Amino acid sequence: MRASRAIALLLLLQNRRAMTAADLAAELEVSERTVQRDVAALAEAGVPVYAERGRAGGYRLVDGYRTRLTGLEPAEAAVLHLAGLPGPLRDMGLAGQALAARLKVAAALGQAPADAAQRFHLDAPAWFREADTPALLAEVSRAVWQERVLHARYAARGPARERRLEPYGLVLKAGQWYVAARSPSGRIGSYRVDRFETAEATGEHFERDPDFDLAAHWESAAREFTRAMLRERARVRLSPLAVADLAVLLEATAAADALATAGPPDAQGWVTVTLPVEDWEIGYRELLRLGPEAEVLHPPALRARLADATRRAAALYR
Repeated sequence: MRASRAIALLLLLQNRRAMTAADLAAELEVSERTVQRDVAALAEAGVPVYAERGRAGGYRLVDGYRTRLTGLEPAEAAVLHLAGLPGPLRDMGLAGQALAARLKVAAALGQAPADAAQRFHLDAPAWFREADTPALLAEVSRAVWQERVLHARYAARGPARERRLEPYGLVLKAGQWYVAARSPSGRIGSYRVDRFETAEATGEHFERDPDFDLAAHWESAAREFTRAMLRERARVRLSPLAVADLAVLLEATAAADALATAGPPDAQGWVTVTLPVEDWEIGYRELLRLGPEAEVLHPPALRARLADATRRAAALYR
């Protein structure tokens, strides 16, 4: 039998005291006959496991027997439980490995595997949005973990192109999957996984840059992407209330860049800033959120459009 399945079976019995063949088969995603063979193999290897008949029966370990396969301290294991993200792990094709890891963590904790997991849950997708799992995510994930070159067809803004990529890591941002990968030019870029038309992890291995930091790369890439999208600039006066709420009401990078340009407050406490926006239509809609807490000074066309919206709003409430 596979060693990883043997360890998972052993830890399941250790953590739950007794389990039926049906329950073990469901957890391990094998048949009951396979469970029976695995239990027999464990017994032959010296593990004190036995079958108990009756309605409350099942397989169990001799009382007092505990394996120390993990090498984790209880406090370390409790923290690692917070990394258990069942949805994303399943999407990446790592559900089996995740189960074995959770069982090892539970063995170090000496408690039910679900205990720590009931204290933290990450819901990655944004509100009001259903995130579909990209069809090729598992293949891309396999290439990442095995450090294999990925041959793919990737469609960005134009037609799909053949690409040879060295995938360094995966990022899940608000329900959207990205892979950080090095191209033949040596540049490490970020690619949306749902835009891969084909993806195949080849037998060719690559050597990772030992200095690469995935979190730092993503933080920098996200800032660059956002700033590249913010192509237009508007001059706007903001009230103290608008200044306080700007990062909540508008895109965070745009808000931070705008506040960095603020001059000293005027007699009413208002400040003038240069606000970056993606385009004038989006800028108009974003500035509507600020209502009477903002005054557009430039460009004239945007100022006139906000003034018209203000007059129409006033007429509704007259």
